[in-house]
Amino acid sequence: MPKEFSRSARVAEQIKRELAELIRLEVKDPRVGFISLTDVELTPDYAHAKVFFTSMQGDEGLEAILIGLKRASGFLRRELGRRVRIHTTPELHFVYDRSIVEGNRLSALIDQAVASQQEASDTPDLPSAEHEPDA
Repeated sequence: MPKEFSRSARVAEQIKRELAELIRLEVKDPRVGFISLTDVELTPDYAHAKVFFTSMQGDEGLEAILIGLKRASGFLRRELGRRVRIHTTPELHFVYDRSIVEGNRLSALIDQAVASQQEASDTPDLPSAEHEPDA
């Protein structure tokens, strides 16, 4: 029976859970307060981890959040090494995940297109001069 998830995927998920808890409970930097982790990608040797995050504030204050995360990365890496037992604790690289913002934007565009199509179908069609029979 094949495994549903590879070891790398399980480790990445564990790192994501532990980092989320550490950021929520242990990091005291107010710049980092309102973020959510969306994904973690590990290199095959576990030396580097891309940690994708979103912010409740969108793009606003993104630079300050990245500075706060970069400053806390040493602490987060040390605590992660204590909590997750793997041969190499990865170096953390934080990346802003725009997929949720883009998804919301596309959803709004789709809703707008559906609403305009609905308005167009609600207006009664007026008979055109071409289709009227000659009197």
